[in-house]
Amino acid sequence: MANEHPAFFGDEQQQSKKGEDLQQSNEMNAHERREQHHRDEYHEHQPGTIPADLLPYLEEADAPDELALTDITGTDATGMGGMNADPEAERAAALRALVESSLLLGPDPSILAGIEGEVDEEFLEDAAQAKAEQAKLEHERALDEADAQLALDTRVEEIYQSIVSRAPEHNVQPSTQRVKAVLDILGDPQSSYPAIHITGTNGKTSTARIIDALLTAFGMKTGRFTSPHLLDARERISLEGAPISKEGFIAAWEDVAPYIDMVDERSTTEGGPRLSFFEVFTVMAFAAFADYPIDAAVVEVGMGGLWDATNTLDAGVSVIMPIDRDHTTWLGSKIADIAREKAGIIKPGQIVVIAEQPEEALDILLERAHEVDAVVRLEGRDFEVLGRQMGVGGQLVSVRTPAAVYEDVFLPLFGEHQAHNAACALVGVEAFMGGRELDGRIMENGMMAATSPGRLQVVRHSPTIIADSAHNPAGVRSLARALEESFPFAHTVGVYSAMADKEIEAVLSEMEPHLDSIVVTQMPGERAADLETLQLIAAEVFGEERVQARDSLADAVDLAAQLAEATSDPADKAGVVVFGSVVLAGHMLSLAGKKA
Repeated sequence: MANEHPAFFGDEQQQSKKGEDLQQSNEMNAHERREQHHRDEYHEHQPGTIPADLLPYLEEADAPDELALTDITGTDATGMGGMNADPEAERAAALRALVESSLLLGPDPSILAGIEGEVDEEFLEDAAQAKAEQAKLEHERALDEADAQLALDTRVEEIYQSIVSRAPEHNVQPSTQRVKAVLDILGDPQSSYPAIHITGTNGKTSTARIIDALLTAFGMKTGRFTSPHLLDARERISLEGAPISKEGFIAAWEDVAPYIDMVDERSTTEGGPRLSFFEVFTVMAFAAFADYPIDAAVVEVGMGGLWDATNTLDAGVSVIMPIDRDHTTWLGSKIADIAREKAGIIKPGQIVVIAEQPEEALDILLERAHEVDAVVRLEGRDFEVLGRQMGVGGQLVSVRTPAAVYEDVFLPLFGEHQAHNAACALVGVEAFMGGRELDGRIMENGMMAATSPGRLQVVRHSPTIIADSAHNPAGVRSLARALEESFPFAHTVGVYSAMADKEIEAVLSEMEPHLDSIVVTQMPGERAADLETLQLIAAEVFGEERVQARDSLADAVDLAAQLAEATSDPADKAGVVVFGSVVLAGHMLSLAGKKA
């Protein structure tokens, strides 16, 4: 080592071997003393004035380098190079430079104190000012972001209110011509992606969400259109499993608004109506999907099928969920009449997946499929749920499809009806992907990712509070079976409200055997049944002693929880179920701080 560094040792080539040994020994002892010095210094300043992550730099600075620090700089403070440099001063300067350059938000004063033995007041002032300026910038950015979000929220609400002012979605206008006219001007965006089209009385939204999750698991960018929404109108238009962004919603409206105005003007001049609320949302969804762009669309019918705004879509696969009585004012009171409306989505050459149906509905659907030469996949014949087993947070389902048997697939949803929804979704996705067997691992990942907010959703514990969108007799039958199977409460209280056009007495009659008592409440909106009417009908079904009423949902749920827990049963045996309307379920989610 001495022969390699003449800058340190001078020209000592003629020294005796004894002198070299002595010098090397002294050098090693000095190095050991320095290491002990830094170890002592480190422990002296604990806890943490010199952080552990700086210790390697300290040890590196003291190590006998191949090249000394003064050899790099050339001179020291005296101008005489490395020979007269102060090692401690150099060490402090090096560490100070390291700290100043590496700590982005300004160094901790205690670190510098540990390095130099004192705090540089001027440096601390500069550091404090830099931190203050940075904090100010971050605060200003936060304010700007809040202002931007407020502006977006305001604009989204303005657009929504302008759409709401049109004919409501339940007010059927039996024509698709207005929607077709707008889409034609836009260049038929609905023709730019393949689609799965879903109708039926119950299970449409859950099935749509399961299909969406499965397609996403297989790497597709999806667009999903469902209705109604639970919390936010943007839920209706979903991109890759999430509600369309505020910016996307605004852009979708601004893209289509001029053309909607053109068609509105033409229609009203001819004595016809403007596009309805639902028709406008349909146009926005189809345009947003094309603009994104998506790989596949999953589209739920709003009402019926034949005259529904979504039937401007030419889907390669359709799925028809169980048909029962609902929207009887517009679709008719006979199952056969309702089935004819829903059969309208079956297109020539299409693959149509048909869930288990009442006989009178099935006859109509099969007849329509035969007329247009559609390929039928019928539950009970071509596919079926082979078995179910309850699991934590859902159920294990085994399904036979035309292509395969999928065994013990975990579905994170409750109820036998959800198992059948999952089977229909599986067959629909198989058909969409060419009819082949799906990769089991990917399929299971997709199924596990499926969600269905507002459908047997637990929103609170102790007591357990469940929100469900069931609003017609068939829906509450499924709800009642699922409650008995998945939530074996010893004491159950219902919270109920409904739209005035619903079969209130029939719905309450289905639930009466499964509830100890019920609290009715008022929903907002012109379509909602008034509280007095609800209370009178509930009293007829349950008896006055089992019925109470509260003006607000919060008060109704609070009372129901008290009633459910007013027994000697354990807390986990008490339950509250909120049901009767998608709107009511949405309010319950909001009250519980849940997202859709």
